Amino acid sequence: MLPLLGKTKTMILTYSSSFTTRLLALHSTSTSTSTRPTSSPLLHRSPQGFFGSILRYKLRGYCSSRVNRGEFMANNIKVVQNPDSISYLNQREAAEVDEILMGPLGFSVDQLMELAGLSVATAIAEVYNLKDYNRVLTICGPGNNGGDGLVVARHLYHFGYKPFVCYPKRTAKPLYTGLVTQLESLGIPFLSVDDLPMNLSEDFNILVDAMFGFSFHGTPRAPFDDLIQRLVNLQNHNEINKKPSVIASIDIPSGWHVEEGDTNGDGIKPDMLVSLTAPKLCAKKFCGSHHFLGGRFVPPSIVDKFNLHLPSYPGSCMCVRIGKAPQIDISSMRENYISPEFREEEVDPDPFLQFQKWFDDVMAAGLKEPNAMALCTAGKDGKPSSRMVLLKGFDKDGFVWYTNYGSRKAKDLSENANASLLFYWDGLNRQVRIEGSVQKVSEEESEHYFHSRPRGSQIGAIASKQSTVIPGRDFLHQEYKDLEAKFSDGALIPKPKYWGGYRLKPEFFEFWQGQTSRLHDRLCYFPEESGWKIRRLAP
Repeated sequence: MLPLLGKTKTMILTYSSSFTTRLLALHSTSTSTSTRPTSSPLLHRSPQGFFGSILRYKLRGYCSSRVNRGEFMANNIKVVQNPDSISYLNQREAAEVDEILMGPLGFSVDQLMELAGLSVATAIAEVYNLKDYNRVLTICGPGNNGGDGLVVARHLYHFGYKPFVCYPKRTAKPLYTGLVTQLESLGIPFLSVDDLPMNLSEDFNILVDAMFGFSFHGTPRAPFDDLIQRLVNLQNHNEINKKPSVIASIDIPSGWHVEEGDTNGDGIKPDMLVSLTAPKLCAKKFCGSHHFLGGRFVPPSIVDKFNLHLPSYPGSCMCVRIGKAPQIDISSMRENYISPEFREEEVDPDPFLQFQKWFDDVMAAGLKEPNAMALCTAGKDGKPSSRMVLLKGFDKDGFVWYTNYGSRKAKDLSENANASLLFYWDGLNRQVRIEGSVQKVSEEESEHYFHSRPRGSQIGAIASKQSTVIPGRDFLHQEYKDLEAKFSDGALIPKPKYWGGYRLKPEFFEFWQGQTSRLHDRLCYFPEESGWKIRRLAP
């Protein structure tokens, strides 16, 4: 469990913390696979203090999405769609969409294949973390679905996974030989069917089913009939041995009828399905935990022609979840952190310099919003209140943020100047707690920072009387619009008197680093006359 924020305050932090498809092709090969024609604001240091000159980092914009873990991709999938509101394509419609994309709309097969593979790899990385699902076997057929699988393996390699490829029926077409060369250059092993164990869960955590696409007809032939059976048997082994291996199918599960699904009930039952462009009718029979849609390039002309109802992709995400996320037993959720040991002899005797070291590590790791911190305050009634704010500078005098002086946190601080800060850097299994007293920064300092902000942010600070009740969002937009017109001449926007900065002067630091078996490191700094005393606390 994360340590409590403050000595008497409890806080729960919650971060409310893609892609494309390639379209499968128009013809079946001799092996009945689908084919395609081969045609921030700046982090501002206070100008005074022993850190010297102003240091600025470019940061990405603050948002409410949960910061992803080190083993997860940056773009978390948060949008959940109602499956009944989504359009599903039959086989004829799917083939016609392909014809249009690769005809008048000018897409090439390799473009679509690349986008499809990226979509699938991103969805896999969103759900299955590296610590528990590192070894991935991609089973590729000879057609476009297999090509998608080859691209998936390449992207998963770059995401940090350890991919293996089984590609028993290779084609001599340049597109596919190029994909194989790319994987070989990365040292990704190619395994024959005979190299694979009968129980695939012995060696692999994730099985990517990239054998057959929506153009598949007939009964799978050797060696794919055996490989499909191994995937079916894998599920039986999992039920008995409780192995964590999972199956992810690309567009449709191999062996399924593109419209009717698993007609005999004895086919692959994947844990994840990544539909491409639009789900195929068989996807309505999918009962696994994770259904995603990729294909974020469908133009309006295709949407209109086929009367498609497709979900919106959030932000820059390459995929979007269809249906509700699986129910999770919260009591069973836990993370076994793996981190280097954090020992007393490695700690800087100055907590400000130690914070600087860790902050530099976060910046080097490219974690999102490293300057986001939880600020906890309490008024004269003693009731704690927490919210996320952005650090805008720190030096030996303290840690600075800016806000509206009429907000709840400002009211709390006017009644009780004691507060605490919490930085949580999930990707590095670290957090820093800082407690101390708070004072307003000088008017000159607030003035300087206010005018360093974008004009839109300056206007927003004036338009929003923070923490007051307003009649609706339209009211806020109108206030902003009126002020935007008022200051349209480009003149200096005056800083409002009710807006400015605070500085917390630390009286306590705790540097926390997650470790295995809950034996976390907790090194704390307590003030003494001669400086700071470092003590380790039990986790």
